[in-house]
Amino acid sequence: MAKHLVSVDRTAPLAERPDEGHNRWHPDITPMIIVKDGDEAEIHTRDSFDCQIHKTMRGPDLAHANLGRAHPLTGPVYVEGAVLGDLLAVDILDVRSHDEGFTLIAPGFGFLRDCFTAPHLVHWEMREGYATSPDMPGVRIKGDPFFGVMGLAPSRALLDQINAREKALHERGGAVFLPESDSAVPTDTAISSEALRTIAPHETGGNLDIKQLTKGTTIYLPVYQEGALFSVGDAHFAQGDGESCGSAIETSAILHARFRILKGEATRRSQTDASFGNENNPHPPLDSSTRFYATTGTCLKSDGENLSEDLSLATRNALLNMVDYISDQYQFSRENALALASVAVNLRISQIVDVPNVTVSAFLPLEIFD
Repeated sequence: MAKHLVSVDRTAPLAERPDEGHNRWHPDITPMIIVKDGDEAEIHTRDSFDCQIHKTMRGPDLAHANLGRAHPLTGPVYVEGAVLGDLLAVDILDVRSHDEGFTLIAPGFGFLRDCFTAPHLVHWEMREGYATSPDMPGVRIKGDPFFGVMGLAPSRALLDQINAREKALHERGGAVFLPESDSAVPTDTAISSEALRTIAPHETGGNLDIKQLTKGTTIYLPVYQEGALFSVGDAHFAQGDGESCGSAIETSAILHARFRILKGEATRRSQTDASFGNENNPHPPLDSSTRFYATTGTCLKSDGENLSEDLSLATRNALLNMVDYISDQYQFSRENALALASVAVNLRISQIVDVPNVTVSAFLPLEIFD
């Protein structure tokens, strides 16, 4: 077993260091390193906004931020012997976070993008395992760092399939980010003109934003392209389930991982999407909160119309109710209330059987105010 180091300059934009990663998914991107089955690697990453956010910035300054630069990923890592039909097991041995972070509300992005249309920015400092912010006096968020983006490159066939279905979705009016060469790394238009954006997750993993992918967890990714081509980025110091406003406590971090090839297991299991578990290192799988306040939502529109079994509407109502509660109870602006929900509130599906109304609950851990 060998150990590898993959370094990046986390203070420099990816475009200035194009040999240090990429911000699109494509099978033809040149690997940064080659590892063998069982090898470990320490992989350094930039923050999700590619060094665009600075401590002196405030919300209005986000007008100059470029979403096309998200997410700068470190990789690809070529795993010798990984081929179509295998599973790549990535054991997350450690995640070490930087000591500064931010949460932002970007116009046109996030679950409540129609309700929150102004840019908003919260800065965080991380010390001794907790994050605090001068923007939210009395709040202390316990950290459990993880990476929002961990995934593999698609094969050429899968790339074409995803592009076709997402183009069709766009033509039907769906919310989707299509290939875009502007701000793409690599800059080669043969790649950037068809490469997948990093915003959405796919069969190969990617921007899953699963807060349980912390130290001690293993993610299992079906291999579609020779060498697997693993990449990682979008580090989060802490996040609530749902990442409601579209960002967590965003930061840069270091991943210490072990790569294992499970030969033929994706084919044998008929597994086409990512899975994960902590069977080898049990720890609390969701959150350790013992005191909470929760709001609920169901399938009733603001004009009184009742929809049937609509989880999105129930989630929206639970989250809006939580924003109202935090704003009233703790005297925060609605923007700060949403930002706090995004980094601390956990959304749960409480029931999906009591038709026509499903129930979603939003849990606010009260320990953050201690």
